[in-house]
Amino acid sequence: MDIEVAFATPDKQLCIPIKLKEVICVQEAIDLSGIKDQFSEIDLSKMKVGIFGKVCDLDKIVSQGDRVEIYRSLLCQPMDARRNRALNNQNN
Repeated sequence: MDIEVAFATPDKQLCIPIKLKEVICVQEAIDLSGIKDQFSEIDLSKMKVGIFGKVCDLDKIVSQGDRVEIYRSLLCQPMDARRNRALNNQNN
């Protein structure tokens, strides 16, 4: 079974492919990927995880082709960012 584990910061994005011979959960996939070694800020006790953009629990079983994603806190809400860009474009 082939899956991926992904995480991104504003400066660095990483998607690690994993080949599995057994059924595992999201937590095990993250651990096996070694992605926490690449990003010291990953704290699964505080961060949400998901598969293809849909939040799930750490004990969810992964399926063939899944992309396990670790979600970080946003620096600002997307609507606020769009509003600020629109205001900046009007002033320029």
